[in-house]
Amino acid sequence: MTANKDPIDILVENEHIAGTFMAPESKMPGVLFVHGWGGSQERDLERAKGMAGLGCVCLTFDMRGHVATQVQKETVTREHNLADLLAAYDQLSEHPAVDPSCIAVIGTSYGGYLAAFLTTLRPVKWLALRVPALYWDDEWTTPKQALDKVRLMDYRHGRLTPNDNRALAACAGFEGDVLLVESQYDDRVPHATIMSYRSSFVSAHSLTHRIIDGADHGLSGEGCQEVYTKILTRWVSEMVIGARVGT
Repeated sequence: MTANKDPIDILVENEHIAGTFMAPESKMPGVLFVHGWGGSQERDLERAKGMAGLGCVCLTFDMRGHVATQVQKETVTREHNLADLLAAYDQLSEHPAVDPSCIAVIGTSYGGYLAAFLTTLRPVKWLALRVPALYWDDEWTTPKQALDKVRLMDYRHGRLTPNDNRALAACAGFEGDVLLVESQYDDRVPHATIMSYRSSFVSAHSLTHRIIDGADHGLSGEGCQEVYTKILTRWVSEMVIGARVGT
């Protein structure tokens, strides 16, 4: 990493001594967290704090239909929430300390699904998906809460390709680094869905797939949240350090 050299004068006991500031010339990577359906930014805050300690600028947010806008849950659509994600991304990329060419997006479940679409609309260098969900392409503007849950589970158990699903098509075109995290006992996002995502990342620079043993969809088991945090932090550390070495 290149650095700016800035000579300064230091006043000490009515005398002057010379000093030099050495500060990073380049801006910092940005990390955007996207929560799942029914979730919030609350769980991401502690992980964001850890990423900030690695030298990243992090942004967490609550999508419409959640927390303060819970009243919209029955009417909000995938189109609305993708717009939320785009607005949050733009806010992060415009931060004065962020390098807009070095942005990571970390999505969980529904948030991971939306993050896949984001990669076709904005520059994303790193993409971490924990138990990314899948939805059929039609009914895009139907309220998310109204989608047929039984049909949805049948859909997710199918063998799907980029030709079958727009989110998977987005994954096929993604050329950055990918982290894919699966829960061993997930009753919402089955192994088949994870494999549909994994097989779609045909252009990725790298793909890391991890399974959290004994974990359910929400990581409610003892120690599961900590395991995921360690997996994510290790991966982000590797990506960020790699990017800085390359500059």
